[in-house]
Amino acid sequence: MYKIIGKTILTPSVSQLDIHAPLVVLHAKPGQFVMIRVQSDGERIPLTIAGINTKTETVSVIFQVVGATTHELNRKQPGDDIADLAGPLGKPTDLEGLKKVCIIGGGVGCAIAYPIAKALFDHHTEVHTIIGFRTKSLVFLESEFQQISHTFHLLTDDGSYQEKGRVTDCLETMLQSGESYDQVIAIGPLPMMKSVSELTKRYGIKTVVSMNPIMVDGTGMCGGCRVSVDGKMKFACVDGPEFDGHKIDFDAAILRNRMYQQEEAESYRCQSEKAGEQS
Repeated sequence: MYKIIGKTILTPSVSQLDIHAPLVVLHAKPGQFVMIRVQSDGERIPLTIAGINTKTETVSVIFQVVGATTHELNRKQPGDDIADLAGPLGKPTDLEGLKKVCIIGGGVGCAIAYPIAKALFDHHTEVHTIIGFRTKSLVFLESEFQQISHTFHLLTDDGSYQEKGRVTDCLETMLQSGESYDQVIAIGPLPMMKSVSELTKRYGIKTVVSMNPIMVDGTGMCGGCRVSVDGKMKFACVDGPEFDGHKIDFDAAILRNRMYQQEEAESYRCQSEKAGEQS
């Protein structure tokens, strides 16, 4: 069992949990993830490590409530336990030799982008950040990004907060004005990462994206997290989760991610009804 030490509600649908996991804290690096199982008879889900605290020996994960398991996880409170937490898994972000980087986060992807941006900032890299959300009520980690960014932009699709538009619009404006980067790191919804990668390819800027496909065990055995990269099959859990955005078959990845949307929605509905009956 792993005890929850802290909980923060970031938006109506996004929460952060701080979980006591000393061995994970000892080895975790930016870009890696953990596999969590809320109940001993439940499914495993991958969640990226949003931060670690060496003093409290806690791992922070930020997640959006989208299905039955995240709904159950969100019901947990400080002092409660979760059944399993395995990690750190996946390859960490390669930070070496980067002098100037643009970090792009979309929605919950900002939770993955932040520890990478902070690590780069701590390595004295010049960090430009662009983060985007659908609307003002979904914004989180704004002040945290501002503190570690040399240039910072926050956009909302509907214009309800800060700049109106898409992250790709902002990036293209910056590139047209003469900005250049050693690397762009884009993390968020697949269509967003696809658009960023198509844009940076035109400018010849290396781009890394973090893939979060369907995943069962996190060790490369199930094959559920396969991703087509440069025409070759890769597993996000062991070969990634980060890949060259210019080589990803995003269309195939988008189709795979949509395979179980109906089942996920039904599972969430059943879990919500069950929770309502118990309350």
